[in-house]
Amino acid sequence: MKPLQASSGDLNADRRADFTEMLFVSGEPAQAAELLLGALELAPQWAAGWFRLGEMQEAAGFLDQAIQAWTMALKLDPADRLGASLKLQLIGHAPAAAAPPSAFVETLFDHYADSFEEALVDKLGYRMPDFLDRAIRAARPGRFRLALDLGCGTGLMGERLRPIVERLEGYDISAGMLRKARAKGIYDRLSKADLQHFSHTDAKADLVVAADVFIYVGALERIVGVVAESLIDAGVFAFSVETTAGGDDFVLQPSRRYAHSEAYVRRILAASGFAILSFDRAVIRQDRSKPVDGLAVVAGKGHAV
Repeated sequence: MKPLQASSGDLNADRRADFTEMLFVSGEPAQAAELLLGALELAPQWAAGWFRLGEMQEAAGFLDQAIQAWTMALKLDPADRLGASLKLQLIGHAPAAAAPPSAFVETLFDHYADSFEEALVDKLGYRMPDFLDRAIRAARPGRFRLALDLGCGTGLMGERLRPIVERLEGYDISAGMLRKARAKGIYDRLSKADLQHFSHTDAKADLVVAADVFIYVGALERIVGVVAESLIDAGVFAFSVETTAGGDDFVLQPSRRYAHSEAYVRRILAASGFAILSFDRAVIRQDRSKPVDGLAVVAGKGHAV
């Protein structure tokens, strides 16, 4: 895939774009958008510029113009690495999709790989790996022969799993994240994989974990079914989701993450032959100084309810 162009390629356009950011953070989104539009006249093929223009126009209340900007960003970058289609969905201009663009998720985590742990753990109070680790140990004490860490990222969950597993495999869509995880030396295998199309045809695992991963998946029927197929009978599946209080199965939030309803989570687990071993409400992280509510779930394949 062609690298995403962070610069416009035009020095004058870049200078104008830099100044628009100063205007924007000072609380003048309309003026910033006007200036950025002028910069884009110098660099009309700059997808990232059009995406940013849409964000500024949205902040200024110019939704019709934002739609045009995000549509142009999509035209210039059909893979949608910046998530323009998600922005269009959030303002009701495009139908809700069951999953985000894979290229958006990959680009997002490649971009944040170097600062991911510091931002998530130190600044946002992320503690889900610790929470799931305790829940797994309580639900099924002892060691596991093979564990799959889906969406392993930099290995935060893997660090907790390593003491209780004989073999640990990690899968992630981001090469940058996998590079960070590999440097820790805790995985027996690391592979690049898109969970929207994930399959596991090797030996069946007795533990599968997906910590803070399904927020970038959306509809969960397929991946939960794949997990069930990847587990031995009586295998354990541990994961987390952000929760929504609405009646929908899942919703796309302004953060461009998905939240899932408790009823939906229970229903898809039952449909794939899982029984719930623990189902705990938890604060997943902070977002803009507000707690993000979620669930930490441990389920057993074929366990009696």
